[in-house]
Amino acid sequence: MSDHCLLLRKDLRQPLTPVPWPQGIALSTLTPALLPRVHALLEQGYSAGQGDLQPLERWQHDLQHDAEYDPQLCFVSLLDGQVVGVALAWTSAYLKDLVVDPRLQGRGLGGALLNQVFSAFQQRGEACIDLKVMEHNHPARQLYTKFGMQLIRREAL
Repeated sequence: MSDHCLLLRKDLRQPLTPVPWPQGIALSTLTPALLPRVHALLEQGYSAGQGDLQPLERWQHDLQHDAEYDPQLCFVSLLDGQVVGVALAWTSAYLKDLVVDPRLQGRGLGGALLNQVFSAFQQRGEACIDLKVMEHNHPARQLYTKFGMQLIRREAL
């Protein structure tokens, strides 16, 4: 496994191409009731070494007390009431987390969430949005490249 991550950036000064949501998916912003289920999905998504996560109570406290936290920038995808996708973004135009339930990967949910985040920051007048991805996380890198994110730099961990 690589001990590097990549800083990627999306220019938001150009019009965005609409991305359809997969059938049956409902979109919500992050609510206190969803926190445990969102944490569980993040835990599942990061279990293969794609990121790390604090235990639920610590994560929830740190999230809600972070100066850059805005629940209106945290998007949760639901299918039949189950959390199947999450995109957590900071007010600094930074996408902190993007995870899709493995059972729904490859169906367009990651792209729809990513586009939702892009659109939210574009509406706020941001020129760009950044994220970091583990160098060895090829599926995520492929998604980000497909949606126009450009490599800014490679960073050692």
